[in-house]
Amino acid sequence: MTSLGSAFWRLWTASSLSNLADGIIKIALGLVAVQLTRSPALIAGLAFVSSLPWLVFALHAGVLADRVDRRRAMLTANVFRAGLLTALAVVIAVDLGSIWLLYVIALGLGLAETLHDTAAQAILPQVVGRARLTRANSRLYAGELTANEFAGPPLGGFLVTAGAFTAFATPAALWLVSVAALFFVPGSFRAEGTRDTSVREDLVEGLRFLWTNRILRILAIMVGGFNFATSAMLTIFVLYAVGPASAMGLTTQAYGFLLATIALGGFAASFAAERIELALGRSRALILGLLTGAALVGIPAVTTNPYVVGVVFFLGGAGIVVWNVVVVSMRQRLIPDHLLGRGTSGHRLVAWGTKPLGAAAAGLLAEAFGLRPVFTVMAAVILALLLFCPREW
Repeated sequence: MTSLGSAFWRLWTASSLSNLADGIIKIALGLVAVQLTRSPALIAGLAFVSSLPWLVFALHAGVLADRVDRRRAMLTANVFRAGLLTALAVVIAVDLGSIWLLYVIALGLGLAETLHDTAAQAILPQVVGRARLTRANSRLYAGELTANEFAGPPLGGFLVTAGAFTAFATPAALWLVSVAALFFVPGSFRAEGTRDTSVREDLVEGLRFLWTNRILRILAIMVGGFNFATSAMLTIFVLYAVGPASAMGLTTQAYGFLLATIALGGFAASFAAERIELALGRSRALILGLLTGAALVGIPAVTTNPYVVGVVFFLGGAGIVVWNVVVVSMRQRLIPDHLLGRGTSGHRLVAWGTKPLGAAAAGLLAEAFGLRPVFTVMAAVILALLLFCPREW
């Protein structure tokens, strides 16, 4: 196998450090927020504000990623995030923090994240070439899962116990180290073929390409449906699993370990995704991801045994990562370089935009029919996506 090269591993280091900061801050913000207010609406609003940029800024982030040097866009985003958290840490240290300040910080971090992550996906083909995208994405997912899902959240909880200043200063420092690693990725990463056009023209061009390409259109619809179903399931699963009156009767600690099996499965699959794609082909690899995803969503309707659920969650997490590696790599191959930022952001707008819809649908269905039917319905939604799976690439 051909080496991915030193530039990729510097990019991987920067990505892993950035994801570790993300994993810390997504826990730290919530834990510090509950020290400032006990209002459920205000706490939920903080999560909403954090994700809002993906709905309102994703397409414009794609335009930026196609107009400027993508490495510089990532550098700017992480410097901005580090600056925001440094300022927040100082304000917290002098006891001037408020829930409204956290809202402003969360919105700023979300805007920077949208630009950074869009540019990060667009830059990868320029770093490794399109022939090695599957392996490169597999390695990036391994680092992302380890940092964001395994190390970041518990480290964030530990840092908050040490003090809010430490909890915010640490990810700020990690983002600055990420900047240093990214700074030494050599080369220019401005998209070729850029033209002097308006933002509106750029947006229309990107969305038109995404919609008129049959494979990209189908993949966007499938990802949207998949995320709708998984978001619905995970939204209500806590009610089904946690507490003595729940169906599974788990403690909060056991619930955390159970959910961790999804990330563990994804981490394991990240090292095998390239071989699975080569062995099965892209279409069969996607079918495998759909089948394991449907099992993950539907298993609580069949059993309350946490060990059985954990095994299926592990397999589901593995399938999700195989799915992501295949889909992201294919998207990076199909979209021309000068459109890759806009194509990525348009695809993510669909993928992320269905998540709140899934959560809302789960609440309505659960109120009307109970929890178990939600798992069954959402598993059926994922299985129905098999009808859209491309047979030829």
